[in-house]
Amino acid sequence: MFTKSVEVLDTTLRDGSQSANVSFTLNDKIRVALALDELGVDYIEAGWPGSNPKDEEFFKEIKKYSLAHARIAAFGSTRRKEFNAKEDPNLNAIIKSDVDVAVLFGKSWLLHVTDVLRIKPEDNLEIVYDSISYLKSHGLKVIFDAEHFYQGFKDNREYALKVLKTAEEAKVDVIALADTNGGTLPHEVYEITKVVVGEVRTKIGLHMHNDSGCAVANSLMGILAGARHVQGTINGIGERTGNADLIQIIPNLALKMGFNVLKGKESLKKLREVSRLVYELAGLHPNPYQPYVGDFAFTHKAGVHADAVMKVSRAYEHIDPSLVGNTRRFVISELSGTSNLVTYLENLGLKVDKKDERLKNALKKIKELENKGYSFDLAPSSAILVALKELGIYEKKINVEYWKVINESGNLSIAVVKVNGQLEVSEGVGPVNAVDLALRKALQKVYPEISNVKLTDYRVILPGEIKNTESVVRVTIEFTDGNVTWKTVGVSSSVIEASILALIDGLDYYLQYKKLKTLKNN
Repeated sequence: MFTKSVEVLDTTLRDGSQSANVSFTLNDKIRVALALDELGVDYIEAGWPGSNPKDEEFFKEIKKYSLAHARIAAFGSTRRKEFNAKEDPNLNAIIKSDVDVAVLFGKSWLLHVTDVLRIKPEDNLEIVYDSISYLKSHGLKVIFDAEHFYQGFKDNREYALKVLKTAEEAKVDVIALADTNGGTLPHEVYEITKVVVGEVRTKIGLHMHNDSGCAVANSLMGILAGARHVQGTINGIGERTGNADLIQIIPNLALKMGFNVLKGKESLKKLREVSRLVYELAGLHPNPYQPYVGDFAFTHKAGVHADAVMKVSRAYEHIDPSLVGNTRRFVISELSGTSNLVTYLENLGLKVDKKDERLKNALKKIKELENKGYSFDLAPSSAILVALKELGIYEKKINVEYWKVINESGNLSIAVVKVNGQLEVSEGVGPVNAVDLALRKALQKVYPEISNVKLTDYRVILPGEIKNTESVVRVTIEFTDGNVTWKTVGVSSSVIEASILALIDGLDYYLQYKKLKTLKNN
């Protein structure tokens, strides 16, 4: 029977953790699992019982939490050739983990059966049948990942299908077709999956890798061919070039293809939040170009585009960014003209005429700063300060008369600053932290709201990465007060000075913002 619902299995905690330079702690894995449950995925493939102590501990720890929607799944292989199912350590470890869903991978490519396992083709079929039957006899729901299926199908169609039918005979619940080496192309996935759906009655799923850059497209084509279960990871992290990115697959299915996924379209609003959490816990920088949730996904730089978007958003945006928890952004740069700048200023409650000569002067100064190494693509707040000064709206609140940083032993630094006639000394972890603390001590006496501001991101771009400049460093800093987020930029031949310039701009912008918002509300 045709259904418009697609099950989602997330394997971030298992396949995703195999990504180079990614290692989740036990606490990280718990946080990700809870976030995935709140998002509304159907299954969380959490790890391989018996393979390492961390995964074993996770299966115990997660039982302390009440999941609202997701089911925890344990991963493992079919039985080893030297064991029967009842004696196999891997299968018994899955049972011992006390989950009710098992994801079992087995061979479906004859090459692997004869040349890797070095067993007879019929022996592999017996291994698949025994393993699934044994887990089913213990009351588990079983998802069979047919490893290297697409390659196996192209090499020996009859045997690859025989493996799937053997799994079906063993009463498996889902059969996931795996493109394990990521080499299959979308048209092949569609054609082969279509054949499988016609041959097998069991629900068909997909497990795609991204070695050819097609993991998301392959997943969507497989769904079009009749698969109704899809596997992937948040942000596409995974071994080699990664897995299919659920952050892209889910909204494509829900918003473009009319499928029911997660707990409904309302769940999609959590996609960016979950994406950022996984980036943070994985120790990776968010990809600003990532479709749907990246900072640049709905960012407009060209002035003509920005002007059109403000009139008719769908003129240059394929969806409303709020549907996936993202926001529209405008870049202030030498290419943007006055439209983007006016948009930012109007958001602050200012009424500005696009033809105002002072705006043109502000853009001229912004372009001059860009020639010196500044970039306002992700740090528009520094550019807004330039515009406020040109428009005569800026009220000087921070006057840094002097600063000096003394590096102590280890990571400790001492900062001495004189701000608005006030001399302050602070000790911090590194020079930027020390200066930040000293500035706050001086400013909070007059502007207590500064205590609400927190630094949430700090990035340095070294000289070789900045075009048309020599020996300059660019620093961007992200701030939040819990309600709004903003970014500023500083450029200097010294990383400390560039950091301090961005830091001062960040605190200054907040004070200007609070003043303008107060005026707007009055």
